[in-house]
Amino acid sequence: MSTIKVLVPDMDVEEVAADVAGPNLSFDVRGVQHVSAISAEDWGDCDAVLMRNRIVLDRSTIGKLSRCRIIVRAGVGYDNIDIGACAEAGIPVCNVPNYGTTEIADHAIGLLLYLARGLGSYDERLRADLTGNFNGENVPVVRRLRGGIFGAVGLGRIGTAVVRRASALDMSVLYFDPLLPEGHELGMGFRRAKSLSEVLSVSDVVSLHMPLNDTTLRLLDANRLGEMKPGAILINIARGKLVDIDAVYDALLSGRLGAAGFDVLPSEPPDPSQPLFKAWLDREPWIAGRLALTPHAASYSDASTSDRRRLSAGMLKDFFEHGLVRNNVNPGWEKFSKENLLAS
Repeated sequence: MSTIKVLVPDMDVEEVAADVAGPNLSFDVRGVQHVSAISAEDWGDCDAVLMRNRIVLDRSTIGKLSRCRIIVRAGVGYDNIDIGACAEAGIPVCNVPNYGTTEIADHAIGLLLYLARGLGSYDERLRADLTGNFNGENVPVVRRLRGGIFGAVGLGRIGTAVVRRASALDMSVLYFDPLLPEGHELGMGFRRAKSLSEVLSVSDVVSLHMPLNDTTLRLLDANRLGEMKPGAILINIARGKLVDIDAVYDALLSGRLGAAGFDVLPSEPPDPSQPLFKAWLDREPWIAGRLALTPHAASYSDASTSDRRRLSAGMLKDFFEHGLVRNNVNPGWEKFSKENLLAS
């Protein structure tokens, strides 16, 4: 087998498990911040692309991939790749959904506990006055979780892992996922809502677990946030642009929304001057203990990082050695593939 050239535009050398991929794959690791930093010739000369989510692979760049046979997204989300253009180019796009699931689920529950049990507020108060503030009263949001309704919007792998943990906290699970077949709820043992509005209106906690696309972009806008149960907690560990962040600011400021825990934001890193983040950074009293932010880190652990490296490299190995296309996210690419076009 001749050497297979894999272009790695937005990753570092230590993120690539070349030993797993085998000796036939050669990795050209660039670590750039934008697709324009790589020449059209280099895009056109690669047999595969292995990438994270640090650059946007748009239609123009995909048009330069004259030799590319597969794109592996070393992670779960793929909204930074024009999968429609990839399908038209006959290039399968495959992600790595089977890494970090437990870490992400743990993180979602961690954000919930941080807010619902006042952990951040207690920490801040004790740092300010260890003796004078040594009491558990008058902290925002703190509440009992047992018996509350945990509403999940989306029940894929991560959503399922999260609701199992919420159930272990003695919360009643209600979920909405229009993509799952009827009867799925019977196998899961959780209640299924007929609409998004139903979940929002009755849940004490709403947790988002869906991909970002044209349908879900800013799904939780001012109107949807207005449907939420007063004082509810919103958790988002999926994609930042699922939520209208300015509407979240208004909902928190008005008291309609009790608290919010976000691992993902519409723009990363966020703009510190945006009203929500400015209020949080300035420690304005009304937002104290009601907003928890983490830096898109829910999937991180040493173990999950190792899994991502191994699994993405193994996917390339399986494709080029055995013709296996695993975890494909752009079905329909086959009819445009070079092999099929040549055979027709």
